[in-house]
Amino acid sequence: MASSSLSCSLDSSMQGIPQSVLMVSMETKYQCQHCEGVLRMPSQARCGHRFCGNCFSELTSLGPLPCKACQRDGIFEDPLSIINASDAFPDNAARREIENLPAQCPSEGCPWRGVVKDYEAQHEGRCEHEQVQCEACQAFVPRLHMARHADRECEARSVTCKFCKATFSSKDIKGHNNVCQKFPLHCEACGKRKIPREMFADHLNSCGKQQKACQFSTLGCETLLENETQGNHEQANVLEHMRLLLAKVVVLQKQHAPGPAECEEGVALGLYRAPVDGEAGRNNNLEPKVAALENIVYVLNREVERCAFTLEAFTCQQRLDQQQIETLKNKLQQLERLLAMRDLQLAEAEQVLHELAVCTYDGIFVWKITEFSRRREEAVSGFAPTMFSPAFYSSKYGYKMCMRLYLNGDGTGRGTHLSLFFVVMRGKYDALLKWPFSQKVTLMLLDQSNREHVVDAFRPDVSSTSFQRPISEMNIASGCPLFCPIAKLGGKSVYLKDDTIFIKAIVDLTSLQ
Repeated sequence: MASSSLSCSLDSSMQGIPQSVLMVSMETKYQCQHCEGVLRMPSQARCGHRFCGNCFSELTSLGPLPCKACQRDGIFEDPLSIINASDAFPDNAARREIENLPAQCPSEGCPWRGVVKDYEAQHEGRCEHEQVQCEACQAFVPRLHMARHADRECEARSVTCKFCKATFSSKDIKGHNNVCQKFPLHCEACGKRKIPREMFADHLNSCGKQQKACQFSTLGCETLLENETQGNHEQANVLEHMRLLLAKVVVLQKQHAPGPAECEEGVALGLYRAPVDGEAGRNNNLEPKVAALENIVYVLNREVERCAFTLEAFTCQQRLDQQQIETLKNKLQQLERLLAMRDLQLAEAEQVLHELAVCTYDGIFVWKITEFSRRREEAVSGFAPTMFSPAFYSSKYGYKMCMRLYLNGDGTGRGTHLSLFFVVMRGKYDALLKWPFSQKVTLMLLDQSNREHVVDAFRPDVSSTSFQRPISEMNIASGCPLFCPIAKLGGKSVYLKDDTIFIKAIVDLTSLQ
């Protein structure tokens, strides 16, 4: 199977297997003398000590050197204890013993159990529970939750303010909400919500429930009242406001009355004349004039009252109009929510129709992937590292399957290869089918000139959980981390035309017929 050949390249480029993988106590003969992990592709030096293949290559990359294990154990013997790349040999006996040791996944929450061979070939680097580092924020997240983390939780992801449409990193969006001019505010006085910050100052000036000082506060009125009751207050306290105004006028007159010094100066300039006899009697003639002025003030008060009633009528009508506007706004919001629900239902229906339109029932499926450049950029950035094909079936009542593609690679293929995997999904008729799934699977990247397709085929390992009857929506994917070098898709590639690639899956149905 393809994954067996891939495990070789995986093993040769990594240090030893963590000791926590073993379900039994590790014997010293299985331990790498360099990394102290369980031997991976073991090599034995002339002195008898064993090393991982990658560790041995690393140690001897600069030439022969003394074996530190021999020095530590006090058995150093020259020249046998000199490590040289040309003197070592692959220890296949130890490798076979290690491959058959019972193993478990060291990731917390993962139920996988098996042997070391299956762990290396099928599970290592693919465990959904393994803690992997987010490339954006450097946080460690279970691989199972990486997509959700990238979409919703990563503090370094780019998010758009839903109010002003500006773009920020997630950790800065809260601070932006404190200054965003489109951010909705709540008026505690009238209870109105969703008032943009840029319009909130104008709303406070016109809000009927906002409390302000009386307009006659400069004259001595100490009443605090709401905007909408300002007219009623002025109408009910006209006389009181008039008295305050009169007192203010009297004070001003006293402040501007001429003093003795001013009178002397006026006499000197001929601008002031002292009262003569008889003028005191003429002052009595001012009383009728004062009475006339009082009548005028009364008429003016009546006019002020009439204007106050008119203002109150206009205010009441404005209040009714505002209530009607609020009612219409609420109805509009209800209609918008209903329309959004209809759009969502329509989108779901279109998705179902699309899946039915492309679905096949003969075990053969051709997956057309458009906008390859954009999708690959999203995979490189970690925004959308993986994508799934629509489901297809071995027959109308047969196995349900799909493909999983990593456009920037996964595991050993990350950054260098397309990684393509086959996934067994939970179907409606699984109870009638033969398990485990054992049909030969062929995966192809189609040459759009029909000359040389990229092909990889494998027959499922029936002991793997990837091919047992699914107990969740889909099983763990199994396939080819090194399916196709990304370099093959560069330039004028025969596999990539019009920014589109085609991937084909063929399931051998011979034994099912």
